[in-house]
Amino acid sequence: MSSETHLYTRAAAATQHHASRRAFLQGSAGLGLAGLVPWAHAQGAEAPQRGGSLTLLVFPEPPTLTTIAHTAGASVLVSGKVTEGLLTYDFDLSPRPQLATAWSSTPDGLQYTFKLRQGVKWHDGKPFTSADVAHSLNIVKEFHPRGRATFAALTEIQTPDAHTVVLRLSKPVPYLLSALAASETPIVPKHLYSNGKADANPANNAPVGTGPFLFKEWARGSHIIYERNPTYWDEGKPYIDRLIVRFIPDAAARSAAIESGEVHLAPSSPVSLGDVERLRAKPNLVFETNGYQYINTIYRTEFNLETPALQDLRVRQAIAHSIQRDNLLKVAWYGQGKLIPGPVSDTLKKYYVPNLPVLPYDVKQAEKLLDDAGLTRGKAGGNLRLKLRATPIPNEGGQRTAEFLRQSLSRIGIELQINSQDFATYIKRIYNDRDFDLHISAMSNTFDPTVGIQRLYWSKNFKRGLPFSNGSGYSNPEVDRLLEAASIETNETKRVQLITEFQRLIIRDLPDINLVAPDTYTIADRRVRNHTVGGDGPAGNLASVWLAKA
Repeated sequence: MSSETHLYTRAAAATQHHASRRAFLQGSAGLGLAGLVPWAHAQGAEAPQRGGSLTLLVFPEPPTLTTIAHTAGASVLVSGKVTEGLLTYDFDLSPRPQLATAWSSTPDGLQYTFKLRQGVKWHDGKPFTSADVAHSLNIVKEFHPRGRATFAALTEIQTPDAHTVVLRLSKPVPYLLSALAASETPIVPKHLYSNGKADANPANNAPVGTGPFLFKEWARGSHIIYERNPTYWDEGKPYIDRLIVRFIPDAAARSAAIESGEVHLAPSSPVSLGDVERLRAKPNLVFETNGYQYINTIYRTEFNLETPALQDLRVRQAIAHSIQRDNLLKVAWYGQGKLIPGPVSDTLKKYYVPNLPVLPYDVKQAEKLLDDAGLTRGKAGGNLRLKLRATPIPNEGGQRTAEFLRQSLSRIGIELQINSQDFATYIKRIYNDRDFDLHISAMSNTFDPTVGIQRLYWSKNFKRGLPFSNGSGYSNPEVDRLLEAASIETNETKRVQLITEFQRLIIRDLPDINLVAPDTYTIADRRVRNHTVGGDGPAGNLASVWLAKA
């Protein structure tokens, strides 16, 4: 990034918390001390300037404005502006205080105690208490696509007083302290979520939170407006008066809005792949690749294992053999990413296995496998063996990957029909109606394999209507065993072994084909400061962001 934009290392990010709210990780009586976390006042080179409106680009339009029961990428980008989490995270994913100021665990890992920030109020004026935290965690455990696995071992939540929460677990959860960000485990007001199903609560689309911004308006198809919370607990923040979130469906229009300064902040690789190099050369723009440690994405082709032809492993292997992966990266992705052999991204370095036995590009072997499976040329009319339907995630990466796969499969006698639709219809088609054969998806590994990856392969996470889950319907008892063992293994060496063995089984069984981890970046107007101060980047609350004078 430019010298005019703050660069945040772990040490610099740590200084963003005011000395008056210095927090320490303290042990309760009878609990093991988990560590010590001091936070000091910022001593940046530039003093933050107050006022002004910042326009944030989000595409596609989010299906809902909170992530209490959803993990859509666009929802992740907006949820934390209003509803906060117990913790936030540094660039190395070390926890920082947010609604919790101190936390500790017992040596056996079966109990966690959180001390909550006092004097915090919900945007409707009611006090924030431990009852809100307990209620929110129970909602996440039941309704959140990843929370079902994250909190599976949570057996009891105690609230001994208004500012203390105690979690009791049946088994250790080695990643628990990493799962409490606003975007992943938002804390919502109990008084608004006490009745009905949480995933259908009207407050999901008109959120009330404790965060730096107050929700004002959602004009569907156009924008969301948030205004500064004048009574925010982090005194003096936020610095901007208004946050406007705009939805711009056309890629060319997004690039133009960024280039002209109409949009100030555009996260999650928002422009057409062909525009990237041109925009990098613009003096008014800065590209930031940091801030995606908490959420990282793999594009994959998921097979619907309810489709009769795809139940035959030989057919899935033939499809894998038809994909010239190097060309996929070069042609469909303009070289902007990395080829990924299995379900774990290289972002999760200690769990990544680079030498998995990926099936190589081999058209002759693909044709033989299809012949052996009884799908001979002419079986589906003309010179075709099979007709399949592909549903890509509705963005450029999904569409371009689907088009590449269509050409690849045509070489081996498979006709691929691509179904394109808006985001809501896409989710319904995959997870409710199950009306697809191939699903080109973009799924996040998140901060830990149990949270981000288990949901995609665990048979117990195959549930009609549950989005961003086991869409293939894959079930392998040994895979379930490995995932469940890894989810409670506190010995890191053993945990790595379990996750490595899991990856080798996925490569063998092929419920999906993992393809590309795309480059992810934020494009910012050079005047925008402090937009990326931790591992969740622009998905954080933006309380520290400010606009320098032109």
